[in-house]
Amino acid sequence: MSAAPCTLTAAEAAAAYRAGIFDAEMSVESALSRIAAHDPMLNAFTCITAARARASAAALDAARARGERLGPLAGATFAVKNLFDFAGEPTLAGSKINRERAPAKVDATLVTRLEAQGAILLGALNMGEYAYDFTGENAHYGASRNPHDPEHMTGGSSGGSGAAAAAGLVNLTLGSDTNGSIRVPSSFCGLFGLKPTYGRLSRAGSFPFVASLDHLGPMARSALDLALAYDAMQGEDEHDPAQARRPVEPASARLDQGIAGLRIAGAGGYFARGAAPEAFAAVDVVAHALGAGRSVELPEVHRARAAAYLITMAEGAALHHERIRTRPLDFDPDVRDRLIAGAMVPGAWVVKAQKLRRWFRDQVAQIFREVDVIIAPATPCRAPRIGQKTIVLDGVEMAVRPNMGLFTQPISFIGLPVVAAPVWTPGQRLPMAVQIIAAPWREDLALRVARWLEREGVAQAPVAQL
Repeated sequence: MSAAPCTLTAAEAAAAYRAGIFDAEMSVESALSRIAAHDPMLNAFTCITAARARASAAALDAARARGERLGPLAGATFAVKNLFDFAGEPTLAGSKINRERAPAKVDATLVTRLEAQGAILLGALNMGEYAYDFTGENAHYGASRNPHDPEHMTGGSSGGSGAAAAAGLVNLTLGSDTNGSIRVPSSFCGLFGLKPTYGRLSRAGSFPFVASLDHLGPMARSALDLALAYDAMQGEDEHDPAQARRPVEPASARLDQGIAGLRIAGAGGYFARGAAPEAFAAVDVVAHALGAGRSVELPEVHRARAAAYLITMAEGAALHHERIRTRPLDFDPDVRDRLIAGAMVPGAWVVKAQKLRRWFRDQVAQIFREVDVIIAPATPCRAPRIGQKTIVLDGVEMAVRPNMGLFTQPISFIGLPVVAAPVWTPGQRLPMAVQIIAAPWREDLALRVARWLEREGVAQAPVAQL
């Protein structure tokens, strides 16, 4: 096999492992070697769990030698955003303050579930401080760099997750998405990313940001990888009281059913203005491939986004109140100031925002009676340069940091499942992603569409040429 195991998709790596083409030790050592060669420039990792990975690999190889059943991700490597707990390390959540936390005693539920299917943990990944970020720039640990062009942002807050997966440092990564933090780095770094329905996957063992908006999910270089990881991580968890009590509903078995019979529409109105031309060009490419000539308009999206901002600010401020009060100088000033502003949001405004959320959810549910899938831009532009503060969108100069979630925030506001699918324009080094949005609990439909686009060559997630 010519390609290093870590540069394969997770599904390819697992298939090669089952076929005996390489052992788990080789999988781990290829990842550790590539991390050592390229992470000093990319700054994706904050912690590398080499000893744990080697022990897991030895145990997996022994199980294979005994003829035991292998999980669908056996032999694949993964790493997680550093807000996931794993035993023996403090969970940083991108923070200086959290360096003083005691090491976690147990692994996050999703880490445990991926390992149960044979995936091997390689470490923790850089992120925006306390997940309040769209850029991938961290004041304490430095900016993660886009593997396709290191002068540009990865997007955030799951920036290290985007960099590590796109660079082929590991086969698969996990991130979190409150207002777009899986979909924005997927767009900037050219990855497939899944934000499941709110409440679908357990958040037990992860550091929170906004409890009513937080989602966890995978980022990968194929839609199949997303489906395999998603299936592996499903299941009820008594340690997450907010998780929906739903049975496991696997998506991978139906992944290749294609798009025949699906009612697919483009998102008009708010989602068709206020962005760079390349954002709409990516949607047009996908819409043409899917034959999606119909357009639907979600009502009052600008108000939904404003309400999501209010809830984010207020809940984030409540979570960090004591840290802000006692250690304000240990925060990134940009994060600190937004949290302080959130602490001053009147309670009546938050109540109104929650009422709007219920109304908006009901209105969108009506639209999903008429369509199965909606497509929309994931980001308003390609990845800006690291350190860039403003960008001109549709003739208006806007701040980069809050506005990269222009199109993602209204969708996570009501917890819809979304797959980000990367689209490349000829001659461009940086991609754009399109959101494939489905009704609650219909991750299978969004994944099916992404898989079809991948098989047709419309959406691709190549390993970055480092």
